[in-house]
Amino acid sequence: VLAAWQRPYLNIFKHFRVEEWKRSAKEGDVATLTDTRLKGTIYRIRGSNPASSYLQLPRAGTQSLGLTGRYLYLLFRPLPRKHFLVHLDVTTEDNQVVRISFSNLFKEFKSTATWLQFPFVCEAASEGTARQGAAGAAPADVRWTCLVLDLPSILALYLTRRYSHLRGVKLCSNLLVKNLCTSDLLFEPGEEL
Repeated sequence: VLAAWQRPYLNIFKHFRVEEWKRSAKEGDVATLTDTRLKGTIYRIRGSNPASSYLQLPRAGTQSLGLTGRYLYLLFRPLPRKHFLVHLDVTTEDNQVVRISFSNLFKEFKSTATWLQFPFVCEAASEGTARQGAAGAAPADVRWTCLVLDLPSILALYLTRRYSHLRGVKLCSNLLVKNLCTSDLLFEPGEEL
């Protein structure tokens, strides 16, 4: 059950004051920019090696975000012609930490008892530009995407485990990130988050 302070949704960047860098960490080429189209602050994470530049919440890997919302919303845009990587560390009801990763580096789905790796296929803004269903570097005209992950369903389906909470997030290069939220509500496209 979602704690009262996390209802109806929790804007993770705002709640943990990412821009102050006290409860979050950044490594490598991480910049705060203003996006005129989205009318707000975005974070640009870039680098030649996706693991060497990142934005991490919470700051220390020994801490936990403790966020219990069922759905994780990530509003992001991969950088054109680049690869990106996102890690989500979740804790199961029996205190097992499982890493859920998605990236356009991964060619196929892989799993172990503690790690799920999902390939992410970037869609181009104009049809015909992207290879249909193929993983790889983002196309030149890649779009903003709101990715919604049902964390309890992912754990139940792939590992037969019960979800407890979101422990940590590591957003690695190369991407632009506008927002990160958790909620027990499934928002429909077009709704304001």
